[in-house]
Amino acid sequence: MSTFQRNLEKYAALAVEVGVNIQSGQTLVVTAPISSAELVRLIAKKAYEKGAKHVAVDWLDDELTKMRFEMAPEDSFTEFPYWMSKGKNELAEEGAAFLHIDSKNPDLLKGIDQNRIQAATKAASQVLKPYRSRMMSDKNSWSIIAMPTQAWADKVFPELDETKRMDALWDAIFKATRVDQENPVAEWKKHTDTLDSKANHLNQKKYHALHYTAPGTDLTVELAKDHIWVSAGSVNENGVTFIANMPTEEVFTANAKTGVNGVVSSTKPLSYAGNLIENFTLTFKEGKVVDFKAEKGEETLKKLIETDEGSAYLGEIALVPHQSPISETDLIFFNTLFDENASNHFALGKAYPFCVEGGKNMSDEEVVAHGLNDSLTHVDFMIGSAEMNIDGITLDGKKEPVFRKGNWAF
Repeated sequence: MSTFQRNLEKYAALAVEVGVNIQSGQTLVVTAPISSAELVRLIAKKAYEKGAKHVAVDWLDDELTKMRFEMAPEDSFTEFPYWMSKGKNELAEEGAAFLHIDSKNPDLLKGIDQNRIQAATKAASQVLKPYRSRMMSDKNSWSIIAMPTQAWADKVFPELDETKRMDALWDAIFKATRVDQENPVAEWKKHTDTLDSKANHLNQKKYHALHYTAPGTDLTVELAKDHIWVSAGSVNENGVTFIANMPTEEVFTANAKTGVNGVVSSTKPLSYAGNLIENFTLTFKEGKVVDFKAEKGEETLKKLIETDEGSAYLGEIALVPHQSPISETDLIFFNTLFDENASNHFALGKAYPFCVEGGKNMSDEEVVAHGLNDSLTHVDFMIGSAEMNIDGITLDGKKEPVFRKGNWAF
């Protein structure tokens, strides 16, 4: 067996055993591009070996996706197939685990009418709200992993010979997810213990707010009442642990919806809705984006912010040291799953209810009443750098260092 094949098998096992942590008698739903068929078969095999009852696959294809946005009638984008939404919502209610294989072409929908993309995104979010609410509350186990495409590899490694780019991206993914190690499962245990220690420290501090400063950034973010800092591991409603993002280097929590003031600048491109948004700044007043600009993709950014009332507010703040395995590759992945784990980041849109005490058992209305943001969307964007300092602000106004020069200060 080749080294690549061994790594691919370890990757599949990691996704099943650590990512979603499939349980005997449980259904696994895999959303995957058709190019990932070999990996999906390995995942299904590992899942059945662990006792999965069913493995259901929702296949995706970039060419069909692009064809639809180019050729389908305008009114079709305000609809989402009932049978698809009903199936996904019911599977979530029945306790299925969900694994998504991210394999994007960052420029797939470049040049497509932004109104079509916005309408399609909104229609899907509305009818899949029961499913999304369960995922955002960690009631179900879910995880995201990635797989290269040629278009994505071309974007990340343009300096390499075209025939070597896919291998280079596979190597980068295996390294970022610790699959290149002899025992990735044991390595993930050590890694999550380290992240837990950072979250525990912040939970003991219970800062009232964080103050971010860096070139182009001067932002104060009030933390949510009864906020909880969360690290890599999550626990579903049945007490089963899982890891939602692989890779992950972050600890994160929820902000108070109306407690964000100042200016923040992006430090990495944001791939959103098949388009890239680059070098953008957001200005916040009482939580809301009141001004924005971008060197590239400004119309896409505008549509994102205007998705609904909550998409103009933050829902998540995440801390990631600049000295992390992904950051030290010095690569821009043009993929949020990786780029967000190389950089401090925020998310526009819905907050995770489990980031406040008792949040997993709150209704959507109770979450909003607690001061958290609600939205159909949740989109991470990167703001960290080696020049970023962050101070924790106590209730009595005292400032304490949390980050210095892009890294943990404790």
